Amino acid sequence: MTTAPFRDGKRVIRRWNRAFSAVSTEPRRQLIVALLDAPADDTVLLPGSAMNPNDPRDLETLRRELRHTHLPMLADAGFVEWDTDPLVASRGPRFDEVAVIFEALHENATSLPDQLVSGCRRLERERRSQSSSAD
Repeated sequence: MTTAPFRDGKRVIRRWNRAFSAVSTEPRRQLIVALLDAPADDTVLLPGSAMNPNDPRDLETLRRELRHTHLPMLADAGFVEWDTDPLVASRGPRFDEVAVIFEALHENATSLPDQLVSGCRRLERERRSQSSSAD
């Protein structure tokens, strides 16, 4: 029957859509990378771990956005778990579904267009590291 592959295909499409929605805003991207850099069982402190050093924001505004928008969205998808006192986040049961996006970007930093790397400290560092190890 063709219904099983069709259902599986729909499920995969939904998961990719959810993963790309999760990484569609900077605070969520920063948080996911911070969790990727942290040991698997650790928590990261918020709002600091969701802040881009190149784009400083008001901490109270970011804290409010995290609590009411970003963290619930990531938690509903199973990408993170979080607590409010203190405001922290940890990897959720489906964290690997969003982590793989950043792992692929980091591993292929030399292949990315300059306009997506310049100004991103992490990708710039990955690109330098990959370039020097290729020499």
